[in-house]
Amino acid sequence: MITLARRLQGLLDTTRALDFLAPLTLRLYLAPVLWMAGTKKFADFDSTVQWFGNPDWGLGLPFPALLAFLAAGTEVLGAILLVVGLGVRWISLPLMVTMVVAAVTVHWQNGWLAIAEGTGSLFASDRTIGAIERLDRAKDILREHGNYSWLTENGSLVILNNGIEFAATYFIMLLALFFIGAGRYLSVDFWLSRRFAGAATERSVGVRCA
Repeated sequence: MITLARRLQGLLDTTRALDFLAPLTLRLYLAPVLWMAGTKKFADFDSTVQWFGNPDWGLGLPFPALLAFLAAGTEVLGAILLVVGLGVRWISLPLMVTMVVAAVTVHWQNGWLAIAEGTGSLFASDRTIGAIERLDRAKDILREHGNYSWLTENGSLVILNNGIEFAATYFIMLLALFFIGAGRYLSVDFWLSRRFAGAATERSVGVRCA
């Protein structure tokens, strides 16, 4: 039994040869999300600044133009760096800050769920349960007065709850990248590290031989 367990563990350990796929997939998953978020802010920058600064219907943050530029710039630059795998641990830090700010200022009051769910969900709240009740009523109206089959042909109707779920998920993914880095082979960070490590080794050998 112990021999079998060791063999199985050995087989499992052989998958370490492909461990670079984990950070790679995290990077490639996050990059388009960040790119769309950042470029969307830049595309309508005046409205973004107003939303950052307005205390009535926006975030009410100080220095809205500066903060909007920093948020959008960090997301766009972060997307590019994640794709090529350059400075991944460094860029993960401001991106995590962006996610925390988004979670606290935009999503926190809505709870956890991004999409509203009813009583069967672990994260359901009075807000989301009420949303599902309204969604069911809306579906009844559409079934009676609309072409419900056509309306739902490409997906079910949902109500956006806009909770912290996505921001928290992205934060966790960035946290993983902060600790494990960009990964081997398919990142600029890896090849730069090998280049500088090799140069440092050569200098160390030269000093010992002198």
